[in-house]
Amino acid sequence: MTASVIEATSFPDLAQRYRVTGVPKTVVDDRVEIMGALPESEFVAQILQAGP
Repeated sequence: MTASVIEATSFPDLAQRYRVTGVPKTVVDDRVEIMGALPESEFVAQILQAGP
């Protein structure tokens, strides 16, 4: 699995594409969106929901 971190203010086109209205926002395979800071266990559970 690969992750990229994008600074929304430096890449406004990407921020608009992914409808970033707050940070942090995590998008997995354009299917799962996670808004805000979560406890690690909850974050990992949501990432795993993205599936293979």
